[in-house]
Amino acid sequence: MNDKEIILKLENISKTFYGTHALTNVNFEVRKGEIHALLGENGAGKSTLLNILSGAFPSDSGDIYLCGKKINIKTPLEAKKLGINKVSQELQLIPELSVGQNICLGSEPMSKLLKTIHWSKLHQQANRILSMLGADFESRDPVSGLSTAQMQIVEIAKALKEKSVVLALDEPTSSLTFVEIERLFKILKELRNSGTAIIYVTHRLDEVFEIADRVTVLRDGKYMGTFNVKEVSKSFLIKLMVGREIAEEIRPTLKKNIGEVILEVRDVPSKGNFKASFYLRKGEILGFAGLVGAGRTELIRKIFGADFRKGGIIFLRNKKIKIKSPRDAVRNGIAFLPEDRKRQGFVPLLTNCSNICLPQLPSLSLFGIMRRNKMAKRAFEVINALRIVPPDIEKPTRDLSGGNQQKVVLGKWLSPKYQIMIFDEPTRGIDVGAKAEIHKLMHDLASEGRSIIMISSELSEILLMSDRIIVMREGKIMGELMREEASEEKLLKLAMGVA
Repeated sequence: MNDKEIILKLENISKTFYGTHALTNVNFEVRKGEIHALLGENGAGKSTLLNILSGAFPSDSGDIYLCGKKINIKTPLEAKKLGINKVSQELQLIPELSVGQNICLGSEPMSKLLKTIHWSKLHQQANRILSMLGADFESRDPVSGLSTAQMQIVEIAKALKEKSVVLALDEPTSSLTFVEIERLFKILKELRNSGTAIIYVTHRLDEVFEIADRVTVLRDGKYMGTFNVKEVSKSFLIKLMVGREIAEEIRPTLKKNIGEVILEVRDVPSKGNFKASFYLRKGEILGFAGLVGAGRTELIRKIFGADFRKGGIIFLRNKKIKIKSPRDAVRNGIAFLPEDRKRQGFVPLLTNCSNICLPQLPSLSLFGIMRRNKMAKRAFEVINALRIVPPDIEKPTRDLSGGNQQKVVLGKWLSPKYQIMIFDEPTRGIDVGAKAEIHKLMHDLASEGRSIIMISSELSEILLMSDRIIVMREGKIMGELMREEASEEKLLKLAMGVA
């Protein structure tokens, strides 16, 4: 290919935040009709590069060329007018509006006579895109009632509605299941064939080899190289991303120390008219698999007391307990890591110290007054144990990379008091290095005798981590598989209701 086929070119892009170099003289180009993967650890500068491209904020230096013409993108609206659209990793929806209103926001179809919004046409346009993506909800549904995964589909639909010269996707599949991912990939390949230049940011290396033509790697804000996907290996890319080799995770041998039943759930109302019953043993990792909308998160949130539960019985160590709120669950030694860590896992304005110590405030206080020395000691213990970077207890958690934010959320619950831990999409949106660390920590916790419930949309993660797997479909438990008999094919059949 020659320069005439280059649609987008970024030259010597640099960006600094509060003295920290997020990008340093980065060069990047995308050709017409290609899917170009952008890789790097959390904090490598991928999202910063896309934010500059989409007009969220300017670069400190460097130039951007679109179709050979130098451009200056000052706002997201200017980027859209140029045909540059982005699917953000962070959900940017208005909960008070409907799905269709969010999808068509800023480009609503207007009635010619009355010059008002043509509502029926708006919902038709939105439903057409939702149908392409295989969504299980409609344009008129309120965004406030959607799950995180469904909101991710709305974010993708927003970008697909616009005609794009360049389409940038930042972790678009982080909360989607295999079926939704396949549909998205089909659409992206069609866009590529029509000439759209696509930038694809992901932490899932398998996706790079499945869909991308070329790949660019960033490390610590610096450009490490661009390669044809067919000419590189997964291990080569990992080493380039992290500066070291990470051993491929091997499925551990079956645990010998799984003990007695510690938690039993009976007839808890699930999605639809179904009721769910299951048990969890001491030292066990119990995986929950299923498609988006299967009802896994809804069920677990009811058990934790985060959502209202009408009926059902919960036993802890053979004793019936009442859980009407998260406080009740925490008092009974149950911890919960939600799938949306930024909205539900930590308080953005608080420091690492405050977020880590939140569940333990009563024991870290005296007569209602927080003891800062005890809090600092606890926070340092967690930061050192989990290798949180930077190791700064006074840094706001919102300023950390995704992987380190997840470590802070996990660190809240490391006290021995919490013997049952619920992980909802524990490695969503984090890089390969942090993912391996969290997997190791989960295995270590289970080996110590803690019991873990893990929801994951990644079949490979379910198979790698689980001792036993429950598969759900539309609120119903379709089956249960022991780790030695589980396979992707069996899980898929159960999740899709195929006999």
